[in-house]
Amino acid sequence: MIHSFKIHGTYMVLDVMSGAVHQLDEVAYDVLGCYDENGVLNNDELKNLSRYNESEINEAIEEIEYLKKNHMLFTEDPYTQMLPGWAKQTVVKALCLHIAHDCNLRCGYCFAGTGEYMGHRSLMSLDVGKKAIDFLIENSGNRRNLEVDFFGGEPLMNFEVVKGIVDYARTREKETGKNFRFTITTNALLLDEDKRRYINENMHNVVLSLDGRKEVNDALRKRIDGTGSYDRVLPLARKMAEERGQQQYYVRGTFTRKNLDFGTDVLHLADLGFEQISVEPVVANKDSGLDIRAEDVETVCREYEHLAKEYVERRKNGQWFNFFHFMIDLEGGPCVAKRLRGCGSGTEYLAVTPEGELYPCHQFVGRKEFLLGNIYDGLNQNPVRDTFRNTNVYTKPRCNSCWAKFYCSGGCAANAWQFNSDIRIPYEIECELEKKRVECALWIKAQESSRLAGPAEN
Repeated sequence: MIHSFKIHGTYMVLDVMSGAVHQLDEVAYDVLGCYDENGVLNNDELKNLSRYNESEINEAIEEIEYLKKNHMLFTEDPYTQMLPGWAKQTVVKALCLHIAHDCNLRCGYCFAGTGEYMGHRSLMSLDVGKKAIDFLIENSGNRRNLEVDFFGGEPLMNFEVVKGIVDYARTREKETGKNFRFTITTNALLLDEDKRRYINENMHNVVLSLDGRKEVNDALRKRIDGTGSYDRVLPLARKMAEERGQQQYYVRGTFTRKNLDFGTDVLHLADLGFEQISVEPVVANKDSGLDIRAEDVETVCREYEHLAKEYVERRKNGQWFNFFHFMIDLEGGPCVAKRLRGCGSGTEYLAVTPEGELYPCHQFVGRKEFLLGNIYDGLNQNPVRDTFRNTNVYTKPRCNSCWAKFYCSGGCAANAWQFNSDIRIPYEIECELEKKRVECALWIKAQESSRLAGPAEN
């Protein structure tokens, strides 16, 4: 399987199974279009390329056949033979601890109902947090490295419990030989100097929520009294980013139908000095008026292309920053398991509510049909566990034939459920946007690689 595309005048092709990426001239690009999906050249199609001379066409064919022979084009699928053993029992590697089912913001697009998660406002106790750490240790098998995400609502509203859980986990590390890595996601309203110091000393990564321009952010990220949050959050988030040396954090925004020019928000955040940026499309129902719709996809894809071009120019000229969706590792990248199965929700990754209930991930919390047990009695026999365990890009018909499947790993299960009531049917708009982001990321990689290579020597 291959995927050919053109972006900003550059012709490119991805060999899906090997991950090889090639930059082509126009002749080779058009000749490649005369090959069928199995890599067989259709000579009748070549007759449509009369605008090129015979030597140009033959040279292109020779190059394509060379790449085929060396397993860099039309490579056979190496993963299907691995699939029979993929439904085996897995260990739990990570927990998302819902430290607070409460929040000091009232964001217009909040999937968690401003922190209530279809329930009531509550805070996790230290006892529940400790038991969650015990549960993770007991269900992690021989895996040494474990991850804990502090999430909400707003976790800084329950920060003493956060600190208590970290202290307890460090004690259990010494007893068990496990190694914990912590992350916290915060709206930064309460991010004072003491909290920043503690987080910088104890958290491997930090996610800071800010949507971009003041008018965009304050339209939807409002405080309880209805005022905007930008002016309070910005200086605190900037201090955190600076104190972390612009590493191991993201400033994370959400764009909606109200700001389809979200590239401007990305660049606004970069202009403010943030070097690690992620701005994600909202996931919302149509009644909200905020959702990204099918008729918006072309506009959003065009915006990604514009952003990619500006991204390359800025990084070339010393205005360096990372945009999460444009970061791609062609040499290493995720392991095979992650490429095929994604984030591990429902199997290796679980969410814990303030009361100790277990769900596949934070976006399923409150949906009782996805309740997987609790930290006291362990995992239950909910058949949905088997659905998560047995699902990968090869068991999803739409993914199986998609060229981008190893980059999105089948997409978000929660989004699939929200829009299609089946975690095996991906959310189509998410798919289209992901494919465009991958194309942009590959183009950026090609541009930056050719620049680093410099001019050819005579």
